[in-house]
Amino acid sequence: MTTNARPRDGATLDRDLGLSLYRTMLECRLFEQRTHELFLAGLVRGTTHLGIGQEAVAAGFAGAMRDDDYTFCTYRGHNHTLARGVPMTPILLELVGKQGALMGGKGGSMHLTSVEHGVMGSYAIVGAHLPIALGAAWSAQYRKSGQVAVCFFGDGTTNIGSFHEALNMAAVWKAPVVFVCENNQYMEYTPIRSVTAVDRPAADRAAAYGLEALVVDGNDVEAVHEMARLTIERARRGDGPSLVEAVTYRHGGHSRADPGKYRPDEEVKAWLARDPITTYRARLGAAGVSSQELDDIETEVKSAVAEAERVAREAPDPDPATATTQLWADGGSSWRN
Repeated sequence: MTTNARPRDGATLDRDLGLSLYRTMLECRLFEQRTHELFLAGLVRGTTHLGIGQEAVAAGFAGAMRDDDYTFCTYRGHNHTLARGVPMTPILLELVGKQGALMGGKGGSMHLTSVEHGVMGSYAIVGAHLPIALGAAWSAQYRKSGQVAVCFFGDGTTNIGSFHEALNMAAVWKAPVVFVCENNQYMEYTPIRSVTAVDRPAADRAAAYGLEALVVDGNDVEAVHEMARLTIERARRGDGPSLVEAVTYRHGGHSRADPGKYRPDEEVKAWLARDPITTYRARLGAAGVSSQELDDIETEVKSAVAEAERVAREAPDPDPATATTQLWADGGSSWRN
């Protein structure tokens, strides 16, 4: 069982890559923090599921992917969408439902999609996207394109039938797909350990499908990146799928309506001390990166978030005539009547 992948041959991570990973995590964190504030102010409509505390998983995997690889994620998908290079402004416009939104304002927080960036959707139905990710991987295999599908899901999904069905067929077909369980310890309000017969809800089931049990520290962006590199390369060279369990923790509740008070205070405190961004900043500093350079990155990210908010506040509402467009294959709804 791999428990802590490190950079190859003991080498330190490339400096530019390290700074890129740090920037990506900061973009995710600061965007989501401001999104939550705008929700509380009534600007963001609908619910939101934040990935604050889980940024290292999104950044680590995205940093190891090719531009034409596929990302599939859950309704907690802001981080993965940003990490694949989708700009902040159209995402925030989507959340507030304004003109210029990523999906015309019709998807909202739970359904972010950008085919241009390889982001093949955020899925609100638990486990629904695993078979779809497998289908995309099978397509890449059939076309010999060299593309890999990376599918992210929560720990609760491991008790859903589609998890087992997708894993089985992926193994049978040796499909180029990497399944990544973001084990943040809780399936909505219930501790995963209280309803699962094994200690590792994903990794301990890998053997049933002939796969290696892979566990990585989901708060260590370098470890995640190396695990991503190894599993994506395996898939790309035709050696089949992998199942990775990234152990992490969401800092807040399940969604905007959940204060998360069911979690023990000491547990929360211990995980907050392992914040993936503050710990990585310290590691970069120890490796010789100056505080000024890291501060400059934070200033640039804050400026980008502020600019996205400015555009979102000033943008007009969508034209009501677009309400029934881009919903079905023919671009309209008349055929349903």
